[in-house]
Amino acid sequence: MVRDDLYITVPSFFRCPISLDVMKSPVSLCTGVTYDRSSIQRWLDNGNNTCPATMQVLHTKEFVPNRTLQRLIQIWSESLRNSPDSPDPADSLLSKDQVLAAFAHLQSRPLDRLESLAKILSFARDSEENRKYLARIEAFLPALVGFLLNVDDDFQFLEQVVMALNLILDKIQDREALKTLMLKNQSSNSSSCLDSLLLVLQRGSTDSKISSATVLQSLAMDTESKLLIGEKKGLISQVLRLTAPDKDPAVIENALSCLVAISTAKRNKLMLVHLGAVKAFSKLLTESSVSASVAEKVLKLLETVSSTKEGRTEICEDSTCVAAILSKVLKVSSAATEHAVTTLWSVCYLFRDQKAQEAVTKANGLTKILLLMQSNCSPPVRQMSADLLKIFRVNSKSCLSCYDTKTTHIMPF
Repeated sequence: MVRDDLYITVPSFFRCPISLDVMKSPVSLCTGVTYDRSSIQRWLDNGNNTCPATMQVLHTKEFVPNRTLQRLIQIWSESLRNSPDSPDPADSLLSKDQVLAAFAHLQSRPLDRLESLAKILSFARDSEENRKYLARIEAFLPALVGFLLNVDDDFQFLEQVVMALNLILDKIQDREALKTLMLKNQSSNSSSCLDSLLLVLQRGSTDSKISSATVLQSLAMDTESKLLIGEKKGLISQVLRLTAPDKDPAVIENALSCLVAISTAKRNKLMLVHLGAVKAFSKLLTESSVSASVAEKVLKLLETVSSTKEGRTEICEDSTCVAAILSKVLKVSSAATEHAVTTLWSVCYLFRDQKAQEAVTKANGLTKILLLMQSNCSPPVRQMSADLLKIFRVNSKSCLSCYDTKTTHIMPF
């Protein structure tokens, strides 16, 4: 069946307001209205000094090429050439043509941009294929970053920008380019993307806070980017606040994932410690409703801060934290067990902290370590457990003797 071009719907913003044909070389006047170059040139050459669409007097007759719109028209034209004769069977809320039109509106109609971006968000949420399509539009990501860099009073629009960015994150092939775009102004005094992400973390809805935390996590690709994120005043402290037990569980989990990603830089570890992260994590671990995933992330973060002197000091001074770590050694997952045992091994065996050892003994830690050694644990966990038992064999003979009278069948010595 031959395709009848008469039935192709052309997005209205692809048509020149003068000729009504699809623009080949779109250019914008000082009024913000875009025309095909040949049409507007003829209008101006005929002695007119007004904008044909608005009839405003032009203070300059110069025009600027609209590269974004030109690229969108090119993508749309290519999609028509490459599409099959039959209609696309995919059940999408919007067609790709309509999304391109919405993107054109987003760029050229500031007053309607919230509605345009809402349409794009609906399209992105509809399917993975749609998200891939948006990520492949060359101008889409730079446009979103541009909105983040130019924050105004429209907070709802800012939230939508962050959510749109989050939706296409895993479809972006050049992650290095994303990092460069997002962090390029961070070292200067000008507004940066991190300012916008922080604002959303502070004031946003549940969905936009989750999106902001996820975007931050994706930016933490290397030490440089992690340090830049940490240098943003108030950012780490705000993410830490979102891990409080009274927050939405999804917000807590995504905030923890963000902290795991950025905390490997030593400066950020120390900042977390100074912000009271150890007490916050201890409180979170003692919550009866804490999920396995959240427990894993908290234990991972405690393991991370235990690699610093300041972190170890905070853990050792807080017997509640040591007991909370011990409570998760056998009950969560193999990953959680490894994080928990590594932290205990660090403070009790490697650095021989007396307070930590006493806290482990008081919390019946020896029993749990003995049971762990009889379980199907990994070789590193088994070795660290054996090291811990050596410490307690010397320092806690009374506890060991008491345990011997009850369950001698699992004694490791």
